[in-house]
Amino acid sequence: MNIRLVPYYCLLGFTLVVASCKTQSTTTTTADTKVKQSQGVYQYRDEDPTVKPFFSDRVGVIGRNGMVASAHPEASQVGLAILKAGGNAVDAAVAVQFALAVVYPGAGNIGGGGFMVYRDKAGKAYSLDYREKAPGRATQNMYLDSLGNVRPGLSISGHLASGVPGSVDGMVEAHKRFGKLTWAQVLQPAIDLASKGFPLTERDALGLNRIKTDLNTINPGKAYFLKSVAPADTVSWHKGDLLIQADLAKTLQRIQAQGRAGFYEGETARLLAEEMVRGKGLITEEDLKNYHSIWRDPILAAYKNYNVITMPPTSSGGIALVQMMRFTEPYPLRKWGWNKDSTVQVMIEAERRVYADRAKFLGDPDFVKVPATQLMSPEYLRTRWTDFSWAKATDSRAVRGGTIPGYESLETTHFSVVDKEGNAVSITTTLNGGYGSRVVIGGAGFFMNNEMDDFSIKPGSPNMYGLIGNQANAIAPHKRMLSSMTPTILEKDGKLFMVVGTPGGSTIMTSVYQTILNVIEHGMTMQQSVNALKFHHQWLPDKTIFENGAFSTATIEALKSRGYILEQLSNTLGRMDCVLVRPDGSYEGASDPRADNTARGY
Repeated sequence: MNIRLVPYYCLLGFTLVVASCKTQSTTTTTADTKVKQSQGVYQYRDEDPTVKPFFSDRVGVIGRNGMVASAHPEASQVGLAILKAGGNAVDAAVAVQFALAVVYPGAGNIGGGGFMVYRDKAGKAYSLDYREKAPGRATQNMYLDSLGNVRPGLSISGHLASGVPGSVDGMVEAHKRFGKLTWAQVLQPAIDLASKGFPLTERDALGLNRIKTDLNTINPGKAYFLKSVAPADTVSWHKGDLLIQADLAKTLQRIQAQGRAGFYEGETARLLAEEMVRGKGLITEEDLKNYHSIWRDPILAAYKNYNVITMPPTSSGGIALVQMMRFTEPYPLRKWGWNKDSTVQVMIEAERRVYADRAKFLGDPDFVKVPATQLMSPEYLRTRWTDFSWAKATDSRAVRGGTIPGYESLETTHFSVVDKEGNAVSITTTLNGGYGSRVVIGGAGFFMNNEMDDFSIKPGSPNMYGLIGNQANAIAPHKRMLSSMTPTILEKDGKLFMVVGTPGGSTIMTSVYQTILNVIEHGMTMQQSVNALKFHHQWLPDKTIFENGAFSTATIEALKSRGYILEQLSNTLGRMDCVLVRPDGSYEGASDPRADNTARGY
């Protein structure tokens, strides 16, 4: 699926653009809402000029020889050390993946899966799908009762919620094909962190304390991730406490010594299979032995003078990102201004249609026909836009996936790495929910995923993120579940420009979309774009959620007058980790201030 498209507006023509701009002249947006200040930094005026559109004032990290941005300072430091030791971007990425499995157990993993997008220094692009698979004994209705109703919780917590992990195989494949340092070298930092321990951040401690009850309930008799065994619920972790994971260190040492066989065969496979029997899960040693990640052709699509390199299915994110960017490409977002009513309206309507298409068409391409080329074509997108109206919001109840002739019918982590030579890696990896299924493999010391919830366990029934699925994403043995993860790399004028991605469940695709547009349409630096407040619409439920301060009073009033349902969040959207190539060739590492995310460069 090597898909390269010319810019959407070139095929569409400019009639729509001119007409839209003329119609839009009656709205509240004006071209003078943006004032350029020194060094390319933009400030956005509103009714209150003191209001900032940013979550924080964090500035980016600048480096010329390499950059790593990840969810945890320890993992970013590991990646930087690998780069300084002569490793390339893939070496550093593999080391960060395993380090996150130690220091960020809520999402970093060896018991989950993910996607990698890689662009080498010569501009050649690759993508690796190491998404989890359904066990061989999985059935389409395994989470339904005798009446066909969903049995709550079975796909979210406990042993039955887990798919066959892909992370270790994915890292083995990536390193085997592109690594420069030895396998032992890139594994050693994670082993050291697990065996010697690392000091918890405040967020680390809060997360582990939050799941104490689940740990005791789902893992009776185990002491993993508990500060005290008895009574565990009365002893809490604190910032600075040392977390040592001896069994996980042994598991990592087996992977270091034996490669893929150190996880999918032998002692670790035996421990995992025994844990599944103990908790009535489905994964067997045969499932583990038969798992393999797969190299896929990345999606390559043009946007103005940029090239978008992104993930194909089993990710839904790549197709969705291209669709959203193509829907908005004909419109003068830069003129209208960041998060002004016209800009937001077009973006919401794009998101609404994209998520409806996701529900209808997308699934594992090894099992279902995914009409990727058609979904991103100008002709198809033009038909999807015919019911757009400036006067009022589209009713999601009236929106379904589009029609294609001949077709039959939120905890994650991301990291971005660029090395001295310009090789770039964008990886999003996950256990699905925070700490996955909360099952810890006895004797091996790592969390298992709850990725089975990402299947459509019943057509029309929402998953834990509220996403609706259909038959294309139904459960089947050895099938990969659909994902929203959207690791992406952009080129500008044929040269490396941006590495981007985020966790966030169903909000991943829209957060990546906004972060890209913030830079290329609204003139933000990489860190400003990450800091910028965000919003999200996903077709159903029919509402737009937004971070506090993302919309001005004028924007809120204008959108509500057209029938948009808006809901301000008490929490945040996204955990971006990105790298931008600046005009002078240096790298700007941007990590999200909403969490412990950290960029390191040199």
